[in-house]
Amino acid sequence: MRQHPPAAAYVAFEGERRIAAGNLQDVVRVAKDRLDWPSHASILIFDTATGEPVGIDFRGKAADVEVKLPTNPDVSATAVNTVPFSPRGPGRPKLGVVGREVTLLPSHWEWLAQQPGGASVALRRLVDEARRRGEGRDRVRQAQGAAYRFMSAMAGDKPHYEEAIRALLADQPDRFEQLIAAWPRDVRDFTRSLAKNAFRQKSKAGSG
Repeated sequence: MRQHPPAAAYVAFEGERRIAAGNLQDVVRVAKDRLDWPSHASILIFDTATGEPVGIDFRGKAADVEVKLPTNPDVSATAVNTVPFSPRGPGRPKLGVVGREVTLLPSHWEWLAQQPGGASVALRRLVDEARRRGEGRDRVRQAQGAAYRFMSAMAGDKPHYEEAIRALLADQPDRFEQLIAAWPRDVRDFTRSLAKNAFRQKSKAGSG
């Protein structure tokens, strides 16, 4: 079975044209080569997860630029912020369980005590259910933010920019698609890719 390549973590734009996509080192290398040409076009690099422009110090030679890059830019915030589990003594299951204080009303404790498995099992189940219910909202919010940040940096002077922002935030996928249709191809396509999870409604164009 053919394996799909992983999504690019960064993209570089020279003016309105996308010139590179991939990990930060590779994208910066292409951008540096372009900047060393006698060209007046500006180059911006974006994080594809957040839509944020990435600040790169391009002064010096290519090797100098690479030395100044983050040592491990593709490690996710989740991985960085994960606290490794260490056993807490006998009697504690080795499941990464962390004991912390929970303050509830007596009626809450009474209800929890009646649940199968007791209070701890019931609380974990409630938290897991709340997380599952919130995943869709979180994806929408993150996609809206990423698309908004990229549009603000690259499309502020494009036709219907403000209307497109309103359609993005108002959950109007078909109107959003219509408003960005005339934008330069690479800007439009990357905006579209960032916004693909930004709508709760389904696009009529894509539902057939």
